[in-house]
Amino acid sequence: MSEIIKINNVSKSYWRDNFEINVLENINLSVEDGEFIALMGPSGSGKTTLLNLIAGIDKPNDGKIFIDGTEITGMGESALAKWRSSNVGFVFQFYNLIPVLTAFENVELPLLLTKLSKAERRKHVETALTIVGLADRMDHYPKQLSGGQEQRVAIARAIVTDPLILVADEPTGDLDKNSADEILNLMKRLNEEFKKTIIMVTHDPRAAESAKIERHLDKGVLV
Repeated sequence: MSEIIKINNVSKSYWRDNFEINVLENINLSVEDGEFIALMGPSGSGKTTLLNLIAGIDKPNDGKIFIDGTEITGMGESALAKWRSSNVGFVFQFYNLIPVLTAFENVELPLLLTKLSKAERRKHVETALTIVGLADRMDHYPKQLSGGQEQRVAIARAIVTDPLILVADEPTGDLDKNSADEILNLMKRLNEEFKKTIIMVTHDPRAAESAKIERHLDKGVLV
């Protein structure tokens, strides 16, 4: 396997009033292509901040981040947005589906930024929804779906562009046990069968067991 994520001496802080709050301190992390890693730690430990840095949503104060050999920390905002759209799939705790769009239309959204034809977009969306087991729900609206089904639609949206990496922020945090198990099994399948590199933030040890590697953050330090 080759290295797909390389984080070198990354630190991140924010200013609140006149106080500097250190969120991450001198983080070094290497992730192999096809890995499934769980980032664990208590609330406020910096898990989501680190995930956002890996995904190019935020930038560090110090250090460098390389994704598949490309340094994303040196990119401008427009270049970074373009890079994210084709390289990163996002899965959030609260799904972030648009209620007035069907499952099909929600999954199609990332493809509207590409040069794919309407027929090609349809093929990609149908494939993604089939992978998550919702081909028969593509014309349903989010309110017509269960929480677990909504999260599966969100995962279909995350994989429809065939991104390099999937980043998931507490993907089971809003689900009951059965639905959470379904989502974790789906993510394991995406990793094992489709070789997707997955970085998952969770505080749930049971969810972390689905990953191949667990790394822990404590007060901004990777331990």
